Amino acid sequence: MAYSVEYFNDRVRAEIEAWPVGILADYARILEMLMEFGPEVGMPYSRPMGDGLFELRPRGREGIGRALYCYMRGRRLLILHAFVKKTGSTPQKDLNRACDRLKEVRHDWM
Repeated sequence: MAYSVEYFNDRVRAEIEAWPVGILADYARILEMLMEFGPEVGMPYSRPMGDGLFELRPRGREGIGRALYCYMRGRRLLILHAFVKKTGSTPQKDLNRACDRLKEVRHDWM
């Protein structure tokens, strides 16, 4: 049984849809793997960030995207936050935003 994908809100979906085409294509490919295999997908496509938060890691000629997500009950993935990276590591403000959103939805996936 496959996983379904949901977005925290319409702004998260719009942010991803506005990514450069190369990053967006890789995101779609990795998302298909996640939908089929769920937590079995690991590096270099996905990595755990701790406390139930995961990082989806698409790349393209134009740069590197990140989508922070969690697994929820009912074989669902919830994309909490997304951005195009401009630094070597995930910016703390982006990580904080995803963690805050994870706390909001935590009761749904435990």
